[in-house]
Amino acid sequence: MATEQTIILDGQPVPFQAGQTIMDAALAAGIYIPHLCHNPEFKPHGSCRVCVVDIDGRTLSACTTKAAAGQQIACNTPTLNDHRRAITQMLFVEGNHVCPGCEKSGACQLQAVAYYLEMLGPRFPHFYPSRPVDASHPTVLIDFNRCILCELCVRASDQVDGKQVFSVGGRGINTHITINSPSGLLGDSTLDIHDKAVDVCPVGAILKKHRGYAAPIGQRLYDLQAIDVVGDVALVQEAEHDA
Repeated sequence: MATEQTIILDGQPVPFQAGQTIMDAALAAGIYIPHLCHNPEFKPHGSCRVCVVDIDGRTLSACTTKAAAGQQIACNTPTLNDHRRAITQMLFVEGNHVCPGCEKSGACQLQAVAYYLEMLGPRFPHFYPSRPVDASHPTVLIDFNRCILCELCVRASDQVDGKQVFSVGGRGINTHITINSPSGLLGDSTLDIHDKAVDVCPVGAILKKHRGYAAPIGQRLYDLQAIDVVGDVALVQEAEHDA
């Protein structure tokens, strides 16, 4: 039976503290809910929709919905996982994600979530967009082909670095990350290699130069443990450690 400060997640009582979201409570209890745009260090965003759960018959994002006593929550169901798989497949075809040739392979959250969801391949036609790679910065590059619009770099630059180097422009399929500099190039921005915004990218969109492929294939974060075991914050901690 649920106590006053307990939610029921997939039949399991999970304690929570006042003000915590369902995602907060689940992560604190060691329960993995697939997600891409969420990071506990930043205000919830709710844009990727990978973390949606069924709450008393309603489908809501776990990262933005506050935990409330007695909530009956379904997370790991075939229907929800099929929804997550479809979103992940769409992210793969909307960008250019060639995992074998990406230096983040094995340490990429998108790839790890795809493995967790048993995504064997996309079921949608590839868009093959033509997007530039901005290598104008002396120590950091951004490959727009791999961006999944999680906006973690936007939030990190604003909330932690206090620089607002990144923002979002465009609409619909043309939505994209923009660089706030006179030329629109990363090299003319105030970004520093030690900024939090450099380390939070969950995919291979923002990369540090001069240290590519430092960890051998087979020895990277998600090569060693699945994402539901090691989580995603470990990815940021690993990047900061290598800075």
